[in-house]
Amino acid sequence: MAAMSPQGLLEALSAVADPRKSRGVRHRFISILALGACAVLSGARSFIAIAEWAMDLTPLLRAKLGIGRVPPCESTIRRVLQRVDPDVLDEAVSAWLAACSPAQTGRSVFALDGKTSRGARCLDGRAVHLFAAIDQVSGVVLGQCAVDLKTNEINAFGPLLDRFDITDAIITADALHTQRAHAEYLFGRGAHYILIVKGNQPSLHRQLRSVPWKQVPAADTTSNKGHGRVETRTVKLVQIPAGIAFPHAALAIAIIRTRRPFARKRVSRETVYAVTDLTYDNTTAAELADAIRGHWTIENRLHWIRSPGVGCLSHDVA
Repeated sequence: MAAMSPQGLLEALSAVADPRKSRGVRHRFISILALGACAVLSGARSFIAIAEWAMDLTPLLRAKLGIGRVPPCESTIRRVLQRVDPDVLDEAVSAWLAACSPAQTGRSVFALDGKTSRGARCLDGRAVHLFAAIDQVSGVVLGQCAVDLKTNEINAFGPLLDRFDITDAIITADALHTQRAHAEYLFGRGAHYILIVKGNQPSLHRQLRSVPWKQVPAADTTSNKGHGRVETRTVKLVQIPAGIAFPHAALAIAIIRTRRPFARKRVSRETVYAVTDLTYDNTTAAELADAIRGHWTIENRLHWIRSPGVGCLSHDVA
């Protein structure tokens, strides 16, 4: 495992090409990249904040980042970061963070989802929409990419996962990515999936709704209190003898969410369906329930902290 250190970060960033011409260069390209990454990880939310963070560094820390006595100014940092290839930079930083993460036991579970960054804009004024993959356990962002206005997250699914190893990992995604092509792609990569089923797959959704779920015993039940209510989640699993109308699907899943507010007697109940290629032989109800519930890790650990501008320092000019 790589050490969580400036030297480790500098080594990872060496894969990013310097877009500048050699004439007139005063600051090392790799040092500016490291400076930007460390400042954002420390809470900087603008180019000015990055420059101020650099000014506050001790001589020792500046030396470790390869910065001279006078750090780069805000305009230099801005010009350099806006010219960087965002996908190459993202791959380098994500690989470094993943290498620094503690070793895990058991099967990896990766959540995929997209979010429009608050306050970030491209040159044409449109909002920046980022599609990301996050490790549910460690919270490390394994990769992210900007989704072009002329396309959508569906087309970014494979290219994003191509960046890292997903062998034997479980991929969770919302109903938008319940696509037959995605299932075939994951099967070809040796990965597994848990995909939510809604109206965009009408035949599959009708098949799952027609299952006599009331006769299926609960495989896993959990409860928690919060936000003024008690929420109970019940997971039911069934293997449909006639087969499931989705590539490589082995088990149909029903997640029944029951919410009981403290202040009212009214109880709400919602049933969500999903499919997975995992079988009774290579998974458990508890593992599936944890993966489905853990999908919201990407909302809690990543999406809600998307901040203006800095969340897309290089994407804002894509």
